[in-house]
Amino acid sequence: MIERDDTPAGPDLLKIGDFARIADTNLRTLRYYEEMGLLIPAHRSQGGFRYYRQSDLNRLNMIRDLQSLGLHLDRIRELMSNREHGDDREMFLANIRRALSEQDRLLQERIRMIEAQRARIALANRKLTDCAGCPHLPSPANNFCDPCGLTGDALPPKLSALF
Repeated sequence: MIERDDTPAGPDLLKIGDFARIADTNLRTLRYYEEMGLLIPAHRSQGGFRYYRQSDLNRLNMIRDLQSLGLHLDRIRELMSNREHGDDREMFLANIRRALSEQDRLLQERIRMIEAQRARIALANRKLTDCAGCPHLPSPANNFCDPCGLTGDALPPKLSALF
């Protein structure tokens, strides 16, 4: 809930500009996240100045993390809506577990994708070792060595892309 009164922001609150600088973002993004219900200022002065807590940086970083995992802001808002739990502690904790589980699932999926990419690079490096003793040099005349002039095999995709 945003407070609207005359009292100055407390020493633990940061004006939106300072918060944006610390968070390495811009005012437009913070205002948009507020419109989306993702990041609500801790305080708003009578003049309309937004103030954030230092801990709001954690929330902003989680939003970024979830975006980097491919989630759309609407889904992120759903996952992070646990602050609207009312007085139901069990529901609150269940929502937190669900959000963390989904983030963990997405991270595991990303790890599998990265490991698959690493395996493709390892395959390309093994083939590149074979290329070291080959008399051919990739060129348009030999279709950039794909297929390989020595073995007749197709080049691994990561190597073919670079040849």
